Amino acid sequence: MRVKGFEPYFAEGCDTLILGSFLSVKSRATDFYYGHPQNRFWRTLAEYHSAPLPTDNAAKKAFVAAHGIALWDVVTECEIDGSADATIRDYSVADVPSFVAAHGIRRIFTVGKRAHDILCAAYPELTDMVCLLPSTSPANPRFDKEKWFDALRNFRRDELSYK
Repeated sequence: MRVKGFEPYFAEGCDTLILGSFLSVKSRATDFYYGHPQNRFWRTLAEYHSAPLPTDNAAKKAFVAAHGIALWDVVTECEIDGSADATIRDYSVADVPSFVAAHGIRRIFTVGKRAHDILCAAYPELTDMVCLLPSTSPANPRFDKEKWFDALRNFRRDELSYK
């Protein structure tokens, strides 16, 4: 089944782009990124920022805006079966370089290997500003929030390097 993704979500002044692969079935149903209640994305960011867990779309939008984060997926449209990244095929890639230039993005975090691989293959010129993070999907048994915390802390916006 061919599915179209969401537009990027961003607020003025964002300098960090968190880029997933493609929307899950649950995210499409809830009409916002990382909509599955078992996905660790929102819990991880809230814990890192010592903030309350945003529970509805308005709170999630306010949260990312307050922390200078833009959300998008590297795949804008594709054939997909369910939510599994492994089933993404015949896809269109987001114009990430134009978004980065237009919004002053200084660092990109890819959520999961598939997002990272697609982005780096399509836009190798961006690899210096990209950091791969483990997928927050409930299907990822190897998720480690400390890797997220370390990257958020150490992948420097000003130096664009992972220390």
